[in-house]
Amino acid sequence: MNERYKRKEAIALRYDEAENDAPEVIAKGKGLIAEEILTRAGEHEVPVYEDPALMELMGELNINEKIPEDLYQAVAEVFAFIYQLDKNY
Repeated sequence: MNERYKRKEAIALRYDEAENDAPEVIAKGKGLIAEEILTRAGEHEVPVYEDPALMELMGELNINEKIPEDLYQAVAEVFAFIYQLDKNY
């Protein structure tokens, strides 16, 4: 499919090491729902990390589902990216 017409996808994660042993999916969607997730992230100054390959892997996860161990490394890189952004502000 032409990239110009491809529907946006978004997944929102939450991780609280005091509560969970792994990050969990708190929202996901395509098209208008993805746009809403991204809009709300912007409104709350939540960093957005774009990685189509990771999105494809995580697309099979359901809301409230924890990230499986085989994705820990990739998700850790996302959180490291976000940590660096926070550190620079």
